[in-house]
Amino acid sequence: MTKNLSGLFISFEGIDGAGKSTHIAALAEAFRAEGRAVTLTREPGGTPLAEKLRAMVLGDAMDPLTEALLIFAARRDHLVNVIAPALRRGEVVLCDRFTDATFAYQGAGRGFDLKLLATLEQWVQADEGLLGDPAGNQPMKPEVETVIEPHLTVWFDLPPEEAALRLADARVPDKFEAQPVEFFRRVAQGYADRQQGHPERFARIDAAQERAAVWLAVRQVFVAKGWLS
Repeated sequence: MTKNLSGLFISFEGIDGAGKSTHIAALAEAFRAEGRAVTLTREPGGTPLAEKLRAMVLGDAMDPLTEALLIFAARRDHLVNVIAPALRRGEVVLCDRFTDATFAYQGAGRGFDLKLLATLEQWVQADEGLLGDPAGNQPMKPEVETVIEPHLTVWFDLPPEEAALRLADARVPDKFEAQPVEFFRRVAQGYADRQQGHPERFARIDAAQERAAVWLAVRQVFVAKGWLS
């Protein structure tokens, strides 16, 4: 396989309990085995400042607008200080959640204004030369011209009832994991709506399968794109 040395930005999405983390780590090892440098990161978080904001978002009571603003503030710091520099270096960025999670959780889950979220997305994710020389020298941009978006979003689709069973024996839940099943039904629909609006960017994975089958499905997505051999 001819190696693509341009940066790749991959996000991973799904409701809590969908099982993303295990497969993100496995995918990182698969890319490293082919000689690619990999940046593993997450949202909210990924930088010292964004991690502080993450703790507030996951632990403190706040109104939906405050929550959304903190998440996008963390995202901007993350983009400027981690994601964009890694892409400029030609690395593979594997990010546990990105903006689709905001539309699914704050938008569909909490019922927050989707148009306002879209405005924040435009402001916060504006490229402004972050991914390449503004003069046009060796830019490494995702296909979207106006905002920074993942090249691919891997969506682990799992029925909310199954996710609830998986979370029952997990760690002490944060304020999102502690939400009722109905909340996660809305979040799951939010992800389905995002896929419908961005079908070229989404790869849906049936996360209800056995772990080995899920991993095979994930790996096949990247093989089919020519990103893994």
